[in-house]
Amino acid sequence: MASYMLRRLIGSVIVMWAVATLVFFMLRFVPGDPVAAMLADAGGPDEIAAMKRQLGLDRSLFVQYAIWFQNMLHGDLGASIYGSRAAVTDVLAEAIPRTLSLSLLAFVIALIIAVPAGILSATRRNSATDTTVSLLAFLGLSMPDFWLAILLIIVFAANLQWLPAIGYAPLADGLWPWLSHLILPAVAIGTAFSAIIARMIRSSLLEVLKSDYMRTARAKGLTPWMIMFGHALPNAMIPVITVIGIAFALLISGAVVVENVFAIKGLGRVLIEGILNRDYPVVQGAVLVVSAIFVFSNLIVDLLYGVIDPRIRLN
Repeated sequence: MASYMLRRLIGSVIVMWAVATLVFFMLRFVPGDPVAAMLADAGGPDEIAAMKRQLGLDRSLFVQYAIWFQNMLHGDLGASIYGSRAAVTDVLAEAIPRTLSLSLLAFVIALIIAVPAGILSATRRNSATDTTVSLLAFLGLSMPDFWLAILLIIVFAANLQWLPAIGYAPLADGLWPWLSHLILPAVAIGTAFSAIIARMIRSSLLEVLKSDYMRTARAKGLTPWMIMFGHALPNAMIPVITVIGIAFALLISGAVVVENVFAIKGLGRVLIEGILNRDYPVVQGAVLVVSAIFVFSNLIVDLLYGVIDPRIRLN
């Protein structure tokens, strides 16, 4: 187990380095000059050249990369080259809790919807319940996140005025202010993923319920409750866990659009603003964090395999 963990951690670091390196060089080939965009009409060629020297953008790409990589190893992701020129670590430290709060709440909402729906659909196959769940899952997958987000704002914020439409309140302001600002965007993000997970639970449970050991469990006189939660569901969770792990990582990417709709300055909005402003250090830092979330989500999923099914030996 320890050797497996070490190999996976080394592989995860290599993947993050490769993603960060690719983003570093790709950003430099995006059309446009970040310094010219930053100075707009306020600076001539001399001012632009001086600012490039100050920011180190007048050096060769490989020298810039070597400096950036060395600083990154020391935990220094640089400073924003646009606006307040705040440290990238400070920008990310403000954005990460917002995105993680939103993603975790959306993940919980998706599970609350998906698990009962998937179980009901599998245990009542080809019934009206199964058809209804399948139809709702299809609708959930078909609705774009931003469209559902706008619809939720119109109904629950503008018309009913139950919840705030925009902004984010830190947890320090109180549990309800924090939660009330996250409910609508979390529902908008979590709905589509609940449909994916519900369909996966249904298909996996159907395979398990027709297996030989399930017939043996019924013949022994076990109650339907014991059969479902003691035998069927745990054995059906391996493919479901895989989908859940991928879904959680994709929630981060789903938050990019929804954060902009609700004016929440999380990782998604920071990343989009950084790209529009050609703010190289901010984009590189944000992509590094997002890649770390993806990589370590997959690592946690792999470790859960051995916990859920002891027959799986990771080594």
